[in-house]
Amino acid sequence: MGTRNVFFMFELLFWPVVGVLTIGLMTRFLDVTQEQRSFVLIGQMAFSVVGTCQLDVAYAVLYDFWSKSMKHQFLAPIGVRHLTIGSWLVGMLRGSLVFALTGILAWWAFRFDPLAAGLPATLALLAGCFLTAWIVGVLVCTLIVLFGGRAETAAWASINLVLALAGIYYPVSVLPPPAAAVASGVPLTYFLDAYRAQFGFPAVYSNAIPTGLALAVLYVALSHLALVAAVRRARRTGQLLKMSE
Repeated sequence: MGTRNVFFMFELLFWPVVGVLTIGLMTRFLDVTQEQRSFVLIGQMAFSVVGTCQLDVAYAVLYDFWSKSMKHQFLAPIGVRHLTIGSWLVGMLRGSLVFALTGILAWWAFRFDPLAAGLPATLALLAGCFLTAWIVGVLVCTLIVLFGGRAETAAWASINLVLALAGIYYPVSVLPPPAAAVASGVPLTYFLDAYRAQFGFPAVYSNAIPTGLALAVLYVALSHLALVAAVRRARRTGQLLKMSE
């Protein structure tokens, strides 16, 4: 579907490029140090990767909702895991392309090399981005199945809230204590902290990668169970038929 949709590819290229350019140029205007520029560019690249992958997961249900074919999707002889994992794989592919594209742009325009942290740290960051995207995307699907069009804006609002808490442009230590406590429950917070530590920034958390992975696995399982329960409820109440023609 994506190869036949020019706007699908436009979305892949346009927003990540604009995001890196605008953030990078802002840091140049503010005359921040190269280290500070690296800090915010890391956050912007993570934002682009997570946003792209999360939308692909959410589109697994959103496209059917928009085309009013929800009942056909869930009458097919497949499970919820096939629906979500398939869209997640596409999201990881597109997210990897976004990371490569924004990384090249950041290196060319602002002399920031995202691979300077080393391949293991880079792969760990991408894993954290993709797992966070899965969690948010599946929860968006759950809300759409439960509430229909009333929850449609969650596809864009939820990821921005999660990333704001994860500290994409600032360390979570600057957040108010209640917000910082919530941020400590976001898996991406730990992956960003571990990745930035490779660039010389002081780490906020110890054992960041194991903690982030543990939280991500827990949330992945819970989000999957929530979507399965939502689909069963929608079938029982007739919600799937209300969202179909």
